[in-house]
Parts: sequence; C-alpha cells; structure tokens
Amino acid sequence: MDVEELFPELAPFRRETMRLHPRAGRATRGDSSVGGPLLWPAREPWPECPQHPGSPMVAVLQIHRGDIPDVVPFPAGRDLLQVLWCPRPHEGQWVVPQVCWRSAAEVGEVRQAPPVPADAGYGQLPRPCVVHPELVTEYPSWDLPDELWDALDDRFEQLERETGWNYQDHLSTAPGTKLGGYPGWCQEPQWPDCPDCGTTMDHLLTVESTEEYGPRQAWTPAEDRDLHPVGAVSLGGLGGVYLFECRSCPGRPFAHRYDT
Repeated sequence: MDVEELFPELAPFRRETMRLHPRAGRATRGDSSVGGPLLWPAREPWPECPQHPGSPMVAVLQIHRGDIPDVVPFPAGRDLLQVLWCPRPHEGQWVVPQVCWRSAAEVGEVRQAPPVPADAGYGQLPRPCVVHPELVTEYPSWDLPDELWDALDDRFEQLERETGWNYQDHLSTAPGTKLGGYPGWCQEPQWPDCPDCGTTMDHLLTVESTEEYGPRQAWTPAEDRDLHPVGAVSLGGLGGVYLFECRSCPGRPFAHRYDT
C-alpha cells in the first residue's frame, strides 16, 4: 500500500528506520547484536552506573556501520555504535544508559565484560540476540501534528472501513527495536532538547519489549510469521526505552526517555 499516494500530505514526514529484528542467537564481539558481547578496549574501564557507583553496566546494543545503511549518521572516523545501561532498579526511571561511538580497528586488546549485578531488574538484562536488519519507511503516529491528524482522520477511517488497514497500527511507525526513524512511543511524545545548544535531539534508538503484537503483527516479516517474536528485553507493559542525541554538538550529547 502506497501511503503517500493515499495521503500525499504525509510525504514531508517520511523517515527511514532500520528494524533490527533481534532473535536469540550466539553473536561474537565482531558481530552486530542486541545483548551480545562488546568489542570493548582493554585500555578503557568498563562503564559503571553513576547512581550505583562500582556497579557495571550491561551490553544492550552493538552495531557495525557496515551492517546497516546510513539511517543513523556515524561520527567521522567511527564505525561502531555501542549502547550499555545499568540493569539495576532506579528511582523514577527504568535504566541509566551510556552511548559510545568508536573505531573497531582501534580497539586492540579486548576487555572481558564484568559479571552482571546480582540484583539486575526483571526484564532489564537484554537476552543475547543476533540482528536481522530490515530497512523500512515509516510515518509519524504520536508525532503527527494534531492539526494534520484532524484533517486526515476521516480519510484514515474510510481506509480502515474499506481495507481493514488502520493508519496508526499498520501504516505509520514501525514497532520493535530499531535505529533512526520515529521513536516507538505508546504515550505522548517527550522529545528532549540538547542541554548544550537547546535544539530538539534526533532519535537514535528504540528498544522495545515486543517486536510485534496484536494488530501490529502486520509488520511481521513473512519468514517470521510462524514464530512468536519477543523483544530482547521485558521492560513491562508494551513500552520501551528511547535514546536521542544531538548531532550538532561535539561529543554527540545524548538523553533518553521511556514509557509503558
């Protein structure tokens, strides 16, 4: 279904996102993965939680630039994205994340990951998964301006009556763990502003508890139709953790949001 042919008003809001489709598997440090081992330099200390001093973070994501198209621009001279977070309970939030961009060729000797904290929160320790990247086009759901939603609502409803396709579930924002595109909000958007320059940050990564569910199973790839895809984490509810970054400021400042 050609969304822009049906709703040409949505064309300016088109974005590309890379769905990662994490599936249980044995990734190596040289692989892109969710919850797999990181290519972390032995000369660098392993990241620790600022709220729990001495408590190591755990690997959430590792993506080699060569494994995905440029839906997310890598910094100059960097070809490896690594995301970690603290899996222990935190007051008022699920996780405390850390984002690292590096050159894989400069890693050298690799550091072994420290033991996982014994009191890691339920569902916040990512299951080791290999990724199966899929580039898709998406359009805003919760991020669609209210005035445009009001203008298109009757046509959305007519399309659903005629075809069974619901714009919000089937044609807008892709579900699951993904890079770039729109966050997978299940509540009102909460885009952070950069603390340095004040501009609205760009979406870097969504990590969701489910890949597809209910009516959103229409997004399931044909080869996975006989499976029951689950997320790499079980964060509670059907929400997720969303990472953002400022691509204008040095050091790529980042922030995160979450919902349930």
